[in-house]
Amino acid sequence: MRIVRFSPGPDTGLGSDPLFGLLEDDDSIHVITGDPIYSGIQKTAAIVSLDQVRLLAPVIPRSKVVCIGKNYADHAAEMGGVVPDEPIIFLKPNTSVIGPRDVIIWPQMSERIDHETELAIVIGRICKDVPKERVNDVIFGYTIANDVTARDLQSKDGQWTRAKGFDTFCPLGPWIDTDFIPGTQKITATVNGEIKQSAQLSDMIFKVPEIINFVTQVMTLLPGDVILTGTPAGIGPMVAGGSATMAIEGLGELTNKVSKK
Repeated sequence: MRIVRFSPGPDTGLGSDPLFGLLEDDDSIHVITGDPIYSGIQKTAAIVSLDQVRLLAPVIPRSKVVCIGKNYADHAAEMGGVVPDEPIIFLKPNTSVIGPRDVIIWPQMSERIDHETELAIVIGRICKDVPKERVNDVIFGYTIANDVTARDLQSKDGQWTRAKGFDTFCPLGPWIDTDFIPGTQKITATVNGEIKQSAQLSDMIFKVPEIINFVTQVMTLLPGDVILTGTPAGIGPMVAGGSATMAIEGLGELTNKVSKK
C-alpha cells in the first residue's frame, strides 16, 4: 500500500485539515480515518484525485528522526573517513520535517547547504532491543528523505546537530510504501536537472536489520519515528533558488525547491 498524507483542495469538500489516504494505481486517493500508524487502515467513503490535493510529509515524527552516517563506503571515502565498524548515529529534530514540493529554507548562518538522498524507515510500534530477524515486525513502511546539511557549519562545529537540524532540513515523501522491500533498487539525487548521486540500496554497509537492531539497543523507538539509512557518494551543494529531486526505484520521487539566500 502507498499511504499519503495530504491537504485537501477546496473543491474536494473535505475541509482544510490534513488527511491520510491510500494512493491507488489510477492516482485516486481513498481517504482513511485517523493516522494509520496508530489506528490502522480504516477506509471512508471519500475518494479524491491526486491532482486535487497537496501532498504533505507522509509522517510527522512525534519523537525523533534517527540518522545513520557514512553507511556507503564511497561516501565514507569522499568524507575523508574509513568504513565504520558499527553504525554511526545522530539525530535530527522532528521540526526539520517538511513534505514534497515544500521549500528548503536557506539559513542565514550558512553559505553552503548540501543534498543527501536516503532511504527512510518509518517505525510502526514501540520497540527496544529488536533482534535482526524480527525487524519487519516494527517497520510500518519506507519513504524517501533528503538529509539536508549545512556543510560549512558541520565543518565549523565539529559535530552535526546545528548543520543538520535547521527547520526544513528533512524533506520526506512522497508517500509511505508498506510493501517495499529494500534490495538492489537504484537511489539517485538530481539537482537542477543534473544527476549528482547514483547508487544501489544494496551498497549500504549496514542493512536495515542491522540498523534497527543497533539503534534499538541504544534508544527506544516510538510509532512514527523515522530512521534515515545513510547516503551514497556524490553529495554536494544545492543551488539557491533551484530544486533538488531525491528518487528511489519503486518509491517514487521527492522534489523540493530551495529558497534564495
